[in-house]
Formats: sequence, structure tokens, C-alpha cells
Amino acid sequence: APDQPSAPPAIASQSGGCGVAGGRMTDTRRRVKVYTLNEDRQWDDRGTGHVSSCYVERLKGMSLLVRAESDGSLLLESKINPNTAYQKQQDTLIVWSEAENYDLALSFQEKAGCDEIWEKICQVQGKDPSVDITQDLVDESEEERFDDMSSPGLELPSCELSRLEEIAELVASSLPSPLRREKLALALENEGYIKKLLEIFHVCEDLENIEGLHHLYEIIKGIFLLNRTALFEVMFSEECIMDVIGCLEYDPSLSQSRKHREFLTKTAKFKEVIPISDPELKQKIHQTYRVQYIQDMVLPTPSVFEENMLSTLHSFIFFNKVEIVGMLQEDEKFLTDLFAQLTDEATDEEKRQELVNFLKEFCAFSQTLQPQNRDAFFKTLSNMGILPALEVILGMDDAQVRSAATDIFSYLVEYNPSMVREFVMQEAQQNDDDILLINLIIEHMICDTDPELGGAVLLMGLLRTLVDPENMLATANKTEKTEFLGFFYKHCMHVLTAPLLANTTEDKPSKDDFQTAQLLALILELLTFCVEHHTYHIKNYIINKDILRRVLVLMASKHAFLALCALRFKRKIIGLKDEFYNRYIMKSFLFEPVVKAFLNNGSRYNLMNSAIIEMFEFIRVEDIKSLTAHVIENYWKALEDVDYVQTFKGLKLRFEQQRERQDNPKLDSMRSILRNHRYRRDARTLEDEEEMWFNTDEDDMEDGEAVVPPSDKPKNDEDIMDPISKFMERKKLKESEEKEVILKTNLSGRQSPSFKLSFSSGTKSNLTSQSSASNLPGSPGSPGSPGSPGSPGSVSKSTSQMAAITTK
Repeated sequence: APDQPSAPPAIASQSGGCGVAGGRMTDTRRRVKVYTLNEDRQWDDRGTGHVSSCYVERLKGMSLLVRAESDGSLLLESKINPNTAYQKQQDTLIVWSEAENYDLALSFQEKAGCDEIWEKICQVQGKDPSVDITQDLVDESEEERFDDMSSPGLELPSCELSRLEEIAELVASSLPSPLRREKLALALENEGYIKKLLEIFHVCEDLENIEGLHHLYEIIKGIFLLNRTALFEVMFSEECIMDVIGCLEYDPSLSQSRKHREFLTKTAKFKEVIPISDPELKQKIHQTYRVQYIQDMVLPTPSVFEENMLSTLHSFIFFNKVEIVGMLQEDEKFLTDLFAQLTDEATDEEKRQELVNFLKEFCAFSQTLQPQNRDAFFKTLSNMGILPALEVILGMDDAQVRSAATDIFSYLVEYNPSMVREFVMQEAQQNDDDILLINLIIEHMICDTDPELGGAVLLMGLLRTLVDPENMLATANKTEKTEFLGFFYKHCMHVLTAPLLANTTEDKPSKDDFQTAQLLALILELLTFCVEHHTYHIKNYIINKDILRRVLVLMASKHAFLALCALRFKRKIIGLKDEFYNRYIMKSFLFEPVVKAFLNNGSRYNLMNSAIIEMFEFIRVEDIKSLTAHVIENYWKALEDVDYVQTFKGLKLRFEQQRERQDNPKLDSMRSILRNHRYRRDARTLEDEEEMWFNTDEDDMEDGEAVVPPSDKPKNDEDIMDPISKFMERKKLKESEEKEVILKTNLSGRQSPSFKLSFSSGTKSNLTSQSSASNLPGSPGSPGSPGSPGSPGSVSKSTSQMAAITTK
């Protein structure tokens, strides 16, 4: 019986998991594997399940259904078409074509199940189940599809100039059918046909027979699409490859022929930067270059349908490159000479550029290697001293050489960042910071002359990979993260931040051209990454070097993308909800540049507006008490009129609720304490009970949520009124006629700056004393001074401080 190419494997008759025993014989009988035929004419297993036949309303007919035995999902739903040719093979296999180039097969575990389904198919098509194929194969293409591979092969016309058109038509007609392609390829191989065609090519060129040359173009292009390695080996041999390229110069769709051979023989020159002694290696390099040229430049861009037909050509180039890398890698003398000349000061510039370009291409070839081979490749380069060599090259003046060295460095970092980190930490023990490999990379990034900073973007990505803790190793003896980050922040971070610090000495960026802005944006991107992934290293650096204040100067840049980068940096810090950062932000008034940018942006509905509002919304939603109090106490006047979002009013509400929470829980606690003590028997007023509780339980007060006002730290404790003292003071002054005046003065004292964005030092200190001293009861403040708030000394201190505020 005719069969498909290499029929799919049948299911082994196994009892395990099939449920032969008991009442489950049906399951075993109907158990099938579903196969589809892929482009390489190989059968792909789509899963195992149980087949049934029934009427499917959606398909309007009897259909074959296969449900997966693992989860019951539908593996196959195929309508039994009256005109489709179904074929039964080997007693347990049913094969058919669902559509053009889509072949299906059901492989049954048992012959009985196959017979049952075959009867259903024959019943729908009105055929006798004794037949092995349900349709007469009158159609030529169908006949080919089921034609036996053992039938006689394709007969080629004799290779003559007069029959070129006939040969071209035969090749073109064979391409759509996989089976005919196979037969054509075999015929071309067996008869040495390609060499005969290339002899005719010389005759056509000598006679200037353009029509014949056009036919040869179509024939050779068709042979490429046959996708056969055996044919490629003939075509790409030393004696044939230039003639094959010659045939492809005569494209009928072009008015003039291309000059590919002229380019390859005269323009493209093969340079041996280090002499290659192995003739086989040299020939392989020539061949690979030419085949790559054919793929990239000579062959027309393949259509969607032709793309898969050139997969073998891609594979041919791929395996050639693997072979070249392997042969070079094994030649120790070659690599030793290469690195010796690279680092030798006596090597002239042109020679060094060729050496670096060769090494770059060598590394690019290595990307085609399998992981284990690539490991061996980079290990060899590492042993040869590639990193010290790169360090020397990167220190040179030639921009092209440095650019190629950067590409090589990128291959190393992507392959094994730990290897690079280990090298730079070792060299730090012997060299100055200026000539460290990482610092050279940072300097090249900073000094990139490209207006678009293409090189700087690449280098920033490499730095990011090197400082990423995710790819750092931790062993029993040491932690790479701790060691390397300690090294980086000590020896390299100052080089990275130098342009940022140099450009932010004033209230606005000293240089604000596009290229500088792009560079600073890249630096900020890396710093933002560090904030997210490095904990105490970056925190110490930011706070000690006052980095956030300098970054926020960039909010005044005319380039919106840079201002947004600065805002994103601050947002990342706030997102950590770290009180160390929060105290630093409050002490240095670092919301001021943000609010200023928000007000300068006006009513424009843009990314800046949304990003700033989102930051304040985050503070509100996450209920970051210290920042909420700081923003409302210092910037409420500037923000209270913003009513197109409820963010700022929500912050104010949070602030007021915060104060109430500081009051009310204490009152509740007081009642519960007094209920359990003899004091409860005393007929005291509520105010007396409160006073007694505050006097006795001051040490139990929680000051964790108290916020240090945005001011310089007080010189001594007497400069700040304890929040409890203020609470007592308000109670004691409650009945007094002066209360209204003092409170009014107190409030005016709190808001006397009204929201001055440009604080002078005098104003800031004035604001400090006022806001510190005039916090309303229950508001967050600095921890109080020692001593009982209820004591006479405390009261007198409070009174004098109130008086001081009044005079102000």
C-alpha cells in the first residue's frame, strides 16, 4: 500500500496506564496518538488521547474527535469530508490531508480500534471498509503525495544549452511539491548535474547569451530552494562557488547584471592579521565569507513561503563558523601571538586596529557556539589575558580601536559578569582608581562624542549588568555582592557621579544642552537602579554626598525627559518607605524643587503633572506619616488650591487624622488605666484625670511616629517644646482669655513663611524655630525634653517659649 514519508511510530502495546483490565477495554481500543507532518517531512507527536466519531453541529457533519487522556482537552476535531482521501496503513495507522501541506495521522494502539474508525470513515464516504484508500488518486498532486518513495526517480533533461528553458520549468514546477523536490535533489546529486550546468554558464557568458543566463539564474536559485546540504557542498566547493555567484548575477528582473564576482575578487581583500598556517582553516574562512555574502547580498530576499526553504543554508553557515572558532581556539600559537601583538606598544596603529577587529569578529562567531563550547572559548580567552589586553586598548587614543574593544568587552560581560568583577577587584589592589577597567568604561561613556550617545547607552547597560546583584554569586566563603559593591562604591561611584555633581552646583543645571542632558539621564537611570537593588551602600552614598539635593536641581532643566528622570529617582527613594531617607528629605527640604516644578508647570496636563501628583498620592495612600506632616506643614499654602485632584486635600485629611490619633488613643488608654486603679474612685474631672495620666505615664509615650520638623537639629532639648507639654499648656490655657490671641499668633507663626520657595538661611532658621515651637497639640514633633511636663519648671519653660513666639 502507498504510504506517507516515514510513517509515524505506532503506539506500543502497553498495559501500564491504559486500563486494559476490567471494563475499560474500550479505552485501550480507541487509544491513539495524533501526529502532524512538519515542514521537514517529519511527524510531530501532538499528544495521546481517545478517539470517537460523532456528529458535530458546528462542522455540519460526522467528525473525528480526539480528547487528551491527561486532561480531557480536545487534541483533534476533524470533519470527515466526503472527498478527502483517507489511507489505512500497517493495520493501526490512518493518514489523510486536512488541507494543503497539512497532513494528519492517527496511530492506534490496537488494530480493532483502527478498524472501527476506518468503518465510520468509509460509511460517511460510501466506501467498502475492505479498501486501504478511500478515494481514487486521479489528481496529479494527490498522486505525488501518496506516491511510494521507492518508485522511479525524476528524469532530468540532458544538460544542453538548447534545453535550459525546459530545465528551468522542471525546477520551478518541482518546488511546490515536497516529494518532487526530494526526487529532483536526488537526481541532481546522482548525475553531477550542477557542474554540467556551470560549464554551460561559461558557454553562455562567452556567447553573451542573455536568455540562457536568465534561465541559469532561475535554475540555480531553484536549486538553493531545494534546501539540500549535499547540493550546497558541491555548489560551495572552491571550484564551483564563484561560478554559482556568477549565475546569480543575471537576475531577469534587473536591466543590468550585478558585479558580485568583481567585488569578491578585487574589492574584498582577505587580511591575515596573524598568519594562518592551516590551509583547511584558511579555505573554510574563505568559503564562509562567500556563502554569507551569497545569503546577504546575492540571493533575493526570500518570500514568506521561501524563507523555510533556506534553513539548510543558514545551518551551513552556522556550522562553518563553529568549525572556524574551534580550529582557531585549538591553535595556541595563533592566540598567543594575537594577544602579544595587541598589547605591544611597538605595534603600529593600523595593525592594532586590524587585530582588534579580528578579535571582535572572533567573539561574534563564538555566539553561534553551544553553551558548553562557548564556556571553553571564553575560558581560553580569559587564560590568554583578554581583560588586561582590553584595559590597554581602552586607554588608547584611537576611537575606532576603543569602539571595537568596547564590543569585545560587551561579549565578556554578557557571557560571564563574575569573571569581569573578579578581575577588576584584583587589579584594584595594584592600580590607581584612574586606570581601573570599570573606570575606563565609565569615562568612555561620559566622553561619548555621538550626539545620540549610542556608545554610552551600550556601556551603561554593561555597567548595569556588572552592578546587578541578581547575577552575583554567593558561596560559603564569600559573598560577591558584598565584596564587589563595597569596591564599586569606594573606587568607581565618584567617577560615575562626577558629571552630575559638576553640573548641579547652582540652583539650575550649569550646562543644559541636549547631549549633556542625555548623559545625565543615563547616569540617573543607573543610580535609580542602584537605589532599587543596593541597600545600605547607595543609601550611605546619597545621604553623605547629598546626592538627592543635587539630582533635584535637574528638575529645573529645560529638557522634560531629564526633569522626569530626576523625579523618578526621588520617587524610587520615597517608594522604599525608609525613615532614614525620609528624615534626610525633610531635614533638607527636598520637596521644595518638586513643588516648585509643579507650580511652574501650571495647569498643563502632562507627564510632569501626573508624575508629581502620583508621588504625593503614594505618600497619602501608603500613609507615610512623617512625609505627610512635612508636606502639609511646609507646602500646604502652595497646594491647597489644587482641586482638580483630591490628592492634596486627602493629604491634609490624613494629617488631621494623624493628630487626632495622637490624642484619642491616649485618652482611651487613660480611661482603661484609671479603671484598674484606685484613682478611679476619686471624683475628679476628666481634665484632672488626663493630667495625672500624662504626669505618670510620660515614659510610656510612643515617639516612634513623631516627625522631626524640617529644620536643623536643635542645639539642646530646651529649644523644643515637648508635644505633651504643649498638650498640657493648651489645657491650662483653655479657660484663659489670652488663649485666642496666643493660638492666633501661634498659627501665624507656623505659617509665616507662607510658602517661600527660595529659602534664605535666615528664613530657614526662623521657620525652624517657629515650626518647632508652634506645633499644635497632637501634631508630630521632635521628642520632648526630659523631665515631667507637669512640673512647674516645664510649665514656665513652655510659657516663656509661647511668649517668645508671640513676640515674633
